[in-house]
Amino acid sequence: MPDMVSPEMLHDYERIRSLAMPSLFESLEDLCKGTVIVDRNARIVWINERYATLLGAKSAADAIGREVEEVIPCSLMRKVVTTGHSIPLDLMEANGKTFVVMRALLRDERGEIVGAVGFALFDQVQPLKPLFVKLEAIQQELAMNRRRLAEERCAKYNFSNFVGSSPVCVEVKRQARRAAQLDTTVLLLGETGTGKELLAHTIHGASTRAGKPFVGVNVAAIPETLLETEFFGAVSGACTGADKRGRKGKFEVADGGTLFLDEIGDMPLQLQSKLLRVLQEQEFEPVGSDQVKSVNVRVIAATSADLQKRVARGTFRADLYYRLNVLPIRVPPLRERTADMGALCEYVLEQIGQRTGMTHLDLSPDAIDRLCQYRWPGNIRELRNVLEKAVMLSDKNWLSAEDLEGVLPVEAGGWRSGGASAAGGVSSYARAVEEFEREFLSNALSVARGKVDEAARILGLARATLYRKLKTYGLLSQE
Repeated sequence: MPDMVSPEMLHDYERIRSLAMPSLFESLEDLCKGTVIVDRNARIVWINERYATLLGAKSAADAIGREVEEVIPCSLMRKVVTTGHSIPLDLMEANGKTFVVMRALLRDERGEIVGAVGFALFDQVQPLKPLFVKLEAIQQELAMNRRRLAEERCAKYNFSNFVGSSPVCVEVKRQARRAAQLDTTVLLLGETGTGKELLAHTIHGASTRAGKPFVGVNVAAIPETLLETEFFGAVSGACTGADKRGRKGKFEVADGGTLFLDEIGDMPLQLQSKLLRVLQEQEFEPVGSDQVKSVNVRVIAATSADLQKRVARGTFRADLYYRLNVLPIRVPPLRERTADMGALCEYVLEQIGQRTGMTHLDLSPDAIDRLCQYRWPGNIRELRNVLEKAVMLSDKNWLSAEDLEGVLPVEAGGWRSGGASAAGGVSSYARAVEEFEREFLSNALSVARGKVDEAARILGLARATLYRKLKTYGLLSQE
């Protein structure tokens, strides 16, 4: 505990302060180009000779008693004594010169306004040039970051990115175009890796909200304790650490635009009721606040889980499900649209070539046939992974079925046909470990009845880590 301040010490502080005030004034008066003092009626009661000369007055004595505007036409000293607010830093034009000035309010011992004092710090802006340069650089960086953030929060895909002309693909595009025209909640249903996020971007980009933010949140990848703050934000003091000054939630950031909620089925029950209120009332309360904020947000939700089963089990609110299920769109798995395999591979290989700078490779007919035979539990995401591996390992201008055999994963429930190595039908160690992990995680998820949180607890893994592994192996689609 610090020592208590004694009356003697306090008296000493007051004495030092009383000495410091005139000393500070004299120091400023010495350093500045000029000083002026006005009374409560904005009449000059004192001005130093140097300032009077700079302003074009005959002398300091000639200026005393006059309205401040008579001597300094652009003065704001009257505003200071009238409003009771000092003006710490400003630029003022007078007598053909530009002054950097500071204006401070003067009060008596009762706190009543008695006048104001003004200091002309410089009679040119040159001494402040380094400060202006730094300020301009900060403003340019801020503007650039705002532009970059705005670009990141706009739709990145359009209908041409959802590749395919099969009947199921055409139907999905038709429903998505219809959803873009209707400003209502959309629920995207489909296995992991089928392109639900791409469709969400597409719907936003074709809607009347296209010029507003598109904000995406993966519900399953955020720790449960942080979800409420992530969605609704928090006022200053409601959070600790980096967020102690408060922060905006995703609903507020997406105001006027679209909020994409991926893996909505993993949202905790206690948060589902708050989400329902936002969907119904378009309003929410930040964490730690009793003030209601209104927003105008269109929600597009997506899930690879069977929400109806979760409603039946009591892990997902029925009223929230009905509110989300206004306009459902089922995104088919890759195995149901093998007619699009050739076009999809061409599109993916072109993207791989653009990103890596490698030569664009073509697929032989037997390679496309081989790809169509695989079940693709990870869908298009897994297809991209397989093709990228094949491209990296190939030294030819095209890929054959034989090239794909070395990179196609082992099918769940047995080895893939043609997948044995030359060493007597034994798969590589890496592939064996991969298959074991897939089955191990699948069994854990079954024991946990599809609950990712429970499976993570059983396995002793972090929820985000388990979710990432399940997504990699396409195991989230089994719910």
